[in-house]
Amino acid sequence: MARKLSRLPKIISKLYEDEFYHQPGAIPGTIFIDADAPPPVIFLIDYNQTNLIRKQIATPEECIPYLDRESISWVDVQGLGSQDILQRLGQVFELHPLVLEDIVNVPERPKTEDYEDQLLFIARMVVPKERTCGFHSEQVSLILGKNYLLTVQEEPEHDCFEAVRSRIEKNKGIIRKQGADYLAYALLDAIIDGFFPVLELYGERIEELEEEVIVKPTPQTLQNIYQIRRELLQLRRAIWPQRDAINALIRDAPDLISEEVRIYLRDCYDHTVQVMDMVETYRELASGLMDVYLSAVSNKMNEIMKVLTIVSTIFIPLTFIAGIYGMNFNTEKSPYNMPELNWYWGYPLCWAVMLAIALGLLFFFWRRGWLQNSVTIKRN
Repeated sequence: MARKLSRLPKIISKLYEDEFYHQPGAIPGTIFIDADAPPPVIFLIDYNQTNLIRKQIATPEECIPYLDRESISWVDVQGLGSQDILQRLGQVFELHPLVLEDIVNVPERPKTEDYEDQLLFIARMVVPKERTCGFHSEQVSLILGKNYLLTVQEEPEHDCFEAVRSRIEKNKGIIRKQGADYLAYALLDAIIDGFFPVLELYGERIEELEEEVIVKPTPQTLQNIYQIRRELLQLRRAIWPQRDAINALIRDAPDLISEEVRIYLRDCYDHTVQVMDMVETYRELASGLMDVYLSAVSNKMNEIMKVLTIVSTIFIPLTFIAGIYGMNFNTEKSPYNMPELNWYWGYPLCWAVMLAIALGLLFFFWRRGWLQNSVTIKRN
């Protein structure tokens, strides 16, 4: 127990190691750029009910002409590897220094902040990995203005916004008839819905581990269970504050969000609660698998000990008989000194008695049910 407690600070530090990035005494609004962060790539989608412009732009200043229009402008920045571009982006959109700090210094806890003419929403987006188990996780920041929406992603490789882009381009639904607040809702809804494919994969993995734990548990099985519990904990840390942030949007009712969009956000909140329930359920199943694994290993050890005990029990009377006739008392000194040694059929008779005892004990154990496995699995 003392050894496990000594490892607890290391485990907690591992879970939160990515969040301790602020230097003591740093100036508020200070930007920290990760050396491995990819360079920013900026995409612009400007649309109304009849027209659509979708292109990649080189500099943040190219967004300025679109911000004064009546159309809706979605500026999507993918990557955080350039401090110069990010600062220029903050100047173009007139971002508060604390907003720019929350966007760049990742990971930030999901939250919502109201800055009068702008609304900041920080979310956590997950995308399942294609060839391996697990998921990609990155921070997405949404800055909502009157006629524009600025999104900033950690990296350009993975996101779950392609369905929203397709709806805008093909003019499906009501997205091009609504304002920037509806676009923000659509992206938040896509982020929340992105959790379901990830959880579906974890449900399949847990089902596979359930059979493996009972039929043939191995040390690798225990490692897989532990890995699933760690990853589900990361999902829980991502979705739990996200639920509170969406609830704050509904409860506090910022001016930039209309009453109609607030109704859609309630549906998004319901999806968040559903994701939380699934995460908690899978975490409980993973914890249960850990207990089942320990029980299965214990039962396996009990089966081994039972077999060894049965073998020892059978050989105890045989050893007793062999020990008696191995004392070699001289039969010439007394007629009571092992008279069986002088019998013509003494040796075969001794073997017959020993075999009868062994077979009799095996029959007794069989009738008592002690020769059967205590854990049996029936396949349909």
